[in-house]
Amino acid sequence: MIDSDLLLQAYRLGVFPMAMESGEIRWFSPDPRAILPLDRFHIPHGLKRQRRAQAIEIRVNARFSDVMRACAERPDTWINDEIIESYTRLHELGAAHSVETWSANELVGGLYGVSVGGAFFGESMFHRVSGASKIALWALVERLRARRFTLLDTQWLTPHLEQFGAKEISRALYLHLLNQAIDLPRTFA
Repeated sequence: MIDSDLLLQAYRLGVFPMAMESGEIRWFSPDPRAILPLDRFHIPHGLKRQRRAQAIEIRVNARFSDVMRACAERPDTWINDEIIESYTRLHELGAAHSVETWSANELVGGLYGVSVGGAFFGESMFHRVSGASKIALWALVERLRARRFTLLDTQWLTPHLEQFGAKEISRALYLHLLNQAIDLPRTFA
């Protein structure tokens, strides 16, 4: 298991771990880095209607480990047992969180990440019902805005995240924003 203090210090420095196919843990700090500006979050057309139609309920930290395991259920994953154990420990310490989408009392989507000060580091998301991960992301942004977070790190830019307004910035700018955010007295839960 990765030591929790080491893991949190890595996030404070803009670094995060991923498991390789061999099981080895490697550390990354991409340049450019992707963020999702909280003040420019774009809700895709029809998502509000989809949320109502599917009677999606949002829960926070109800099934953290289940969310991580569901995120790992894909052909190419960076989430192995060591990563799950390490982040579950962070969750127990109050630093890692899940935002979950539920329908008919069943977990249908969600995401997890780490919070340090006013920064949230999104790690992974999954869905079992169309749109469920998008709704979880929307709920995350609402929560971060309500708690006055200033940085939502998405690590890399994907077409999925780009539709919400995610963008790439230089590592230097990212580290500047990160340094401003991590010292803010914010709580996620």
